[in-house]
Amino acid sequence: MGFSLEDLAGTDPYGLDKNEKKKLYRRALSELTHSHYRRCPPYRLIVDAYGHDPEKIQDPEDQPMLPVRLFKELELLSVPHEEVVKVMTSSGSTGQAVSRIFLDRDNSRKQSRVLTRIINSFIGPKRLPLLILDTEMVKRDRAMFSARGAGIVGFSTFGLDTTYALDDHMNLKADRLKAFIDRHAGETVLMFGYTAIIWEHTLGEMEKAGLSFRLEDGILFHIGGWKKLRDQAVDALAYNEKVRSLFGRVRVHNYYGMAEQLGSVFVECEHGHMHCSIYSDVVVRRPEDFAVLGSGERGLLELLSLLPGSYPGHVLLTEDEGEIAGEDDCPCGRLGKYFKIHGRIKGAEIRGCSDTYERR
Repeated sequence: MGFSLEDLAGTDPYGLDKNEKKKLYRRALSELTHSHYRRCPPYRLIVDAYGHDPEKIQDPEDQPMLPVRLFKELELLSVPHEEVVKVMTSSGSTGQAVSRIFLDRDNSRKQSRVLTRIINSFIGPKRLPLLILDTEMVKRDRAMFSARGAGIVGFSTFGLDTTYALDDHMNLKADRLKAFIDRHAGETVLMFGYTAIIWEHTLGEMEKAGLSFRLEDGILFHIGGWKKLRDQAVDALAYNEKVRSLFGRVRVHNYYGMAEQLGSVFVECEHGHMHCSIYSDVVVRRPEDFAVLGSGERGLLELLSLLPGSYPGHVLLTEDEGEIAGEDDCPCGRLGKYFKIHGRIKGAEIRGCSDTYERR
């Protein structure tokens, strides 16, 4: 019998150690490779060009990887078109090609369930008052939607009394923000947004207006490119300090993910480490020859995910540089690899939701 995500239903999202996870991924990724090889003709040609035998069970590091940019060039799907219920697109500036990700009902459901399990492990099982540090227009304007809008829609499932801090013109609505905070005084408040957009349109505007709050318990999840902030010499420490100076006691979690592997996100823990869950993993490769690098060695990030069933996105080589910082020994207690991200390789397209917005 083949691997099913139901096999992990009773397992903590960060509950597998190195040996358990390698055993799982050796089998599960091999099954995914074999399935996509049979059902996706372009992927079959790529696997054949690798000289890979899809009938063999092999280590995760030996599975054929797809450069993430291929999803901009090819139509890659492993289900009939009539079974596709959603086509996701990556972020891209005007005139820039975007990835197209084809989801059937089963794949879409898996993404939602796994995202829920990961985020709930940080915030608990109850829905919380939710403040979106963005504009609701992003859900209505198809030019803005793509991964950014999908991220907001996906995160909205964790919230109650969902309120948008920005108006349709990306202006901070201070009265709306204050009313939300007042309504939920003394409660745990959940916040979500995109890294650079929060910095400029919420934190920056609050500072200009002399506006600040004293939340007793806030949780902020933010995602997106850091290029604009790094250009301003803003690092994670400065970012988190700014959030707390304007909102009060807030637990800040940056997280990393992409449209090509929605659902299996990598969340930063309380100690500033980006973690792999049981649904995802990371390999670091040397750019010159794609050899696998060890902990502390900087190279290209390859992302592994157990979720993609309707398209061959389970082993992707990104255009991001990073390094593995450790495995199974983070002070937060979560098992699995944890890693650092150093940014995009030179010459790569800017494609993060925040950075894409800034270019527009």
